[in-house]
Amino acid sequence: MKISSLIVAAALFALTSHAAENTLTPEERQAGWVLLFDGQTMHNWDDPRLKTPPGDAWTIEDECLKANAHPRITEDLFSKDLYTDFELEFDWKISPAGNSGLKYRIQDHRFIPPKEPGTGRERFEQSVERSFLHPVTQRPSHGQDYVIGFEYQIIDNQRNEDAHAGPKHAAGALYDMVAPSSNATRPVGEFNHSRIVLRGNHIEHWMNRVEVVDSSLDSPEALQGIQSRWGIAPHVYQLLATQPQKSCPISLQNHDDAAWFRNIKIRRLDH
Repeated sequence: MKISSLIVAAALFALTSHAAENTLTPEERQAGWVLLFDGQTMHNWDDPRLKTPPGDAWTIEDECLKANAHPRITEDLFSKDLYTDFELEFDWKISPAGNSGLKYRIQDHRFIPPKEPGTGRERFEQSVERSFLHPVTQRPSHGQDYVIGFEYQIIDNQRNEDAHAGPKHAAGALYDMVAPSSNATRPVGEFNHSRIVLRGNHIEHWMNRVEVVDSSLDSPEALQGIQSRWGIAPHVYQLLATQPQKSCPISLQNHDDAAWFRNIKIRRLDH
């Protein structure tokens, strides 16, 4: 009898825990939190599947927003609403050797134009700069839409090559600008809980309740990171260094690898 009771209790706990995904408590609603994903629809997101031609980078799977690996159009998923100062929480899971991210204070996003034959090799940053010099005017059927903004890095620290490029590319980093103070990630295949707090240019990144970045988007370290990467791309450098847009969407990144997002909630801090 006792064993049966334990089994029933465990089953009820599992059902309750599952039902709690992608919901807000009454206390969270009272505190101003808004749920950005209900587990079933893209109601709060600019759904690329509805565009012409339709995108295949994002689907809904197991009550998660899923970035699909190797889509025809590699593109982020953008929130419909704009945010200035905010607190954001979300859970994420990355595929083995995968790479993704969450971008905020987004200044622009542009399809990268195809390179002209015979023009030689170029760095990715130069390709993005070409999107300003030779803009793509119509949505293509294949290609990459690159987002110019600040990134909370999501990655498999152990098996992804980019993570081995340096600590500023590790999970939780302000990508390419500020390294996380510690590795607080869970094993690949498990969900991590992340938190971002942005007030003015002051930024906090949290990973599984550990603060891993406490910096500023215009700190000397961040500006040096912008210069080091984007100095050869003047348009991008200017946007990131000066941030003319303060009220911006957030985006979930498709980096050509599978990634899952759930329990995405936000509250404004600029009221």
